Amino acid sequence: MADKAVRSESGEQKRTGPSTFYRQVVAELRKVVWPTQEQLITYFFVVMIFVVVMMALISALDLGFGKLAFEVFGGRGD
Repeated sequence: MADKAVRSESGEQKRTGPSTFYRQVVAELRKVVWPTQEQLITYFFVVMIFVVVMMALISALDLGFGKLAFEVFGGRGD
């Protein structure tokens, strides 16, 4: 199913019809190597751990910069 866009005599490409487009999409999806369930679970936990670590890092930076800004601009009401 190596359908290519058809060129007219003037060198312009004709539009692909919906049925041809659908066949091309299905042909491309058949080429996809889908992960196994074990790989999917592993990828899920890797992504979740990365997200939690990044949330902790950004939260710590936000807290630190917030306290720093309060000390510089807010000060104490002495």
